[in-house]
Amino acid sequence: MDFDRTREYVQHHSEAEGKAQRKIIWVIFWVLLGITGVEVGLGLSWQSIGLAWAFVKWTFIILTLIKAYYIVAYYMHLKHEYKNFIFAVALPYLVLVAYLIVMMLTEAIYVHDIHGLI
Repeated sequence: MDFDRTREYVQHHSEAEGKAQRKIIWVIFWVLLGITGVEVGLGLSWQSIGLAWAFVKWTFIILTLIKAYYIVAYYMHLKHEYKNFIFAVALPYLVLVAYLIVMMLTEAIYVHDIHGLI
């Protein structure tokens, strides 16, 4: 059997397609750098600007989720995969996050009821 599929790959990966892919990667890099810059700037100056902590906290969460999407979609190459594969990769993490939330709430309620803390 011939396992060499070089010709098949070369047909689908021209120099023009390579340039387009590199351009997308650089655009995503600059987007991620910009979001990180906003996060750092906001973290350093939110008190002097007079922003509420709740607003800053939710802004960080949203920006972090946006960065996570771009990293997973473009750098881990899941954007162009089959939907079933994406769900197979994402489902364990979603279950883990749901479990983590339940555990944190259970422990927080226990600590609050038993020890009267916070």
